[in-house]
Amino acid sequence: MIVAIDFDGTIVEHKFPKIGLPLDGAIEALRLIADTHTLIIWTCRDGDKRDAVREWLRTWGISALINENAPGIEGFAAQKVYADVYIDDRNLGGFPGWDVAMALLRQHPKWDKSLLTAKGD
Repeated sequence: MIVAIDFDGTIVEHKFPKIGLPLDGAIEALRLIADTHTLIIWTCRDGDKRDAVREWLRTWGISALINENAPGIEGFAAQKVYADVYIDDRNLGGFPGWDVAMALLRQHPKWDKSLLTAKGD
């Protein structure tokens, strides 16, 4: 499963161009997703600001692609990355928080159901 997640306002507080504090549950959710599925950070940040996101992820021990398609995904040259799920604070209704987002993600048909017991979910 490929999960694309916006950075500002979804993973961290909106403090652009600075990086805000992580939202409640974000670090744990990102680690679980990155450890079990493909995680793409989908952000408008570019250049040095994107490098700051890369460093922020490294600091928290989270492995993710940034604004690029997962290996093996071809034919998608647009700026929007291909994903099975997009999580963003700008979606209709806003970001519901990581408890709700993870509950919904666990219901997705491509979510590895064995993780429900293997990861203590």
